[in-house]
Amino acid sequence: MDDEQVGILDGTTFMVCDHAGDIVPSPDTPLGLFAHDTRLLSKWVLTIDGERLSTLAIDDIHYFENRFYLVPGRQDVYVNSTLSVRRIHTLDSGLHEELSIINHEGRPVDLTVRVDVDADFADVFEVKDATARKKGRHYRRVDDGCLVLGYQRDRFRRETIVSAATPAELDDGGLTLRVHLEPHSQWCTRLAAEPDLPMPRGLEQLTIPARTTRSQDKERRLKDWLAEAPRLESGWEPLRGAYRRSLIDLAALRFSPFLAEDRSVPAAGLPWFMCLFGRDSILTSLQTLPFAPDLAATTLRVLAFRQGSRVDDFREEEPGRILHEMRYGETSVFEETPHTPYFGSADATPLFLVLLDEYERWTGDVGLVRSVEQQARAAIDWIDHYADLTGSGYISYQRRNTRNGLENQCWKDSWDGISYRDGRLPGFPRATCELQGYAYDAKMRTARLARAVWHDPAYADRLEREAADLKRRFNHDFWVADGEYMALALDGDGRQVDALSSNIGHLLWSGIVDEPKAAALVRHLMSPAMFSGWGVRTLAEGSGRYNPIGYHVGTIWPFDNSFIAWGLRRYGYADEAARIAAGILDAAVFYDGRLPEAFAGYRRDETKYPVNYPTACSPQAWSAGATLLLLRTMLGLNPVGEDLVIRPALPANLDFVALLDIPGRWGRLDAYGRGPAGAGGRGHQPAPQQLSAP
Repeated sequence: MDDEQVGILDGTTFMVCDHAGDIVPSPDTPLGLFAHDTRLLSKWVLTIDGERLSTLAIDDIHYFENRFYLVPGRQDVYVNSTLSVRRIHTLDSGLHEELSIINHEGRPVDLTVRVDVDADFADVFEVKDATARKKGRHYRRVDDGCLVLGYQRDRFRRETIVSAATPAELDDGGLTLRVHLEPHSQWCTRLAAEPDLPMPRGLEQLTIPARTTRSQDKERRLKDWLAEAPRLESGWEPLRGAYRRSLIDLAALRFSPFLAEDRSVPAAGLPWFMCLFGRDSILTSLQTLPFAPDLAATTLRVLAFRQGSRVDDFREEEPGRILHEMRYGETSVFEETPHTPYFGSADATPLFLVLLDEYERWTGDVGLVRSVEQQARAAIDWIDHYADLTGSGYISYQRRNTRNGLENQCWKDSWDGISYRDGRLPGFPRATCELQGYAYDAKMRTARLARAVWHDPAYADRLEREAADLKRRFNHDFWVADGEYMALALDGDGRQVDALSSNIGHLLWSGIVDEPKAAALVRHLMSPAMFSGWGVRTLAEGSGRYNPIGYHVGTIWPFDNSFIAWGLRRYGYADEAARIAAGILDAAVFYDGRLPEAFAGYRRDETKYPVNYPTACSPQAWSAGATLLLLRTMLGLNPVGEDLVIRPALPANLDFVALLDIPGRWGRLDAYGRGPAGAGGRGHQPAPQQLSAP
């Protein structure tokens, strides 16, 4: 969202408005009240005596509530307003607004309060792409003291029901309230815009239950969420602020899928990705394991339940494949988009296996591992058969849905995210380097589960042999000898796509890189071409497509950097990991602790502050998770058997960090770290050790 917008959210229901609390129709901004991928309000504009209001202040008290303090009309600097207005927006299943007006004059006043209302019922994809071309009919009526705005297309129907708690004059365009205020008195009312979202018969399986809890219940749930997370102590206040902000944003982004109504998974980000998103949900769950392991458990169960079971070119579904994205709007219901669900992701499937193993390492929950054994084996089969499009033994991708499937099916999924060093785009299939790292890691981890939990040592031996062979071939085929780094990808003919990118950092946390080559990758990652001072760029400065404000071709992504730092620790580069952590956390200060999806890749010594990427999602789940993974990395937390290993390595500007009551199979433990002047650790643990790559 841009700086002129204000957002509140509660699971998959969210509202984006301007600084006056209004939703003003505009083709250029995603303002509105949304639920289940449909815009339920496209206009909600308050006027008093025909004038819009000017903003004095906004209180962002809770993620589900905003307060606006306003005065009517445009205010000249020497003219005092005699009225003040307060709007409180709260999300339950829909929007609830508490409106208060105070008369500061010594005489009575009569006011005409008007709220203009409209609903275009646009699918979120139509809003995002500014392509709304509705095929159904809109209708509106006044019914039993409410204004009903509706839309129907065949069996698909959506309604927004607008009402006021005090007598109001209703018409097709909104509601009018006649207000009399005595001197120095206050008037209040409550307005509501509630959705009615029935699913057509036969499509009930798409329904996600709405959360209709009261504000007090939401506050209690948030307090419980924060209380269950480890406590952070640090002398650097911005770190404490970023940690709390991350936990609150993750709480806001939680929603309850249909088969786990009392459990939560993370939606990807506001405003465009408030849905189950395979890759993002998995990586966020990985980041948050030491802090909120239940997110990982529910994510694994939901994705296993929705695992692909057939070949479907439109949805790009295949047996064993983990979904990419699931939607509930009109374009999905009528199969104009393939998101019911869509499977066009090459990385979600191996990452599912990585998360499964890491979850068991942290929690000891072998019951869950046993319950999804068949899905895990099916995911391995997908890697071995369906994902190997060239017969080379590498995961690669080429979309089968050529109408509206994704061209790039890795995390850099924009059209130009994968390129040669000189800027040319490669052909398909494309086998990006991190996909091979994920596959290697998935097989090594699944082998451990097969041996320890499923008691199938023959299967474990097979997977380990395949992983070793993949590692050997990868280090030969992807190594760019004249630059000493790993190619971004191999094209369909097996040629190296030789751009230098942040993807090489993902190889480190996967463990696929040979030790002698790791040092060269680290030099590149920390070089001025890659490391801006704030973080590692997605594409090296000097590359043909480098653009510091290009989505995947030069920006800095906090989530990307958190995994790169984790990989650096795995290979023993603690100081370099600490530098990346310091840069990202320094950037968080300029965003009040809320790291955006991405920010510009300009050099730190040029800008002195991180420059915004104009359309970044915020909050975004894996950006909120970045702070948590960086904390894990700085403290060197690793589960080994029944123990938690702690090996701190803090940035120079952090003198002390303590993470208390870390949950896991060991119960609850504390971890302490000091800056370069000293280090420490406490808990039931073996001697501190550095875990190296296999």
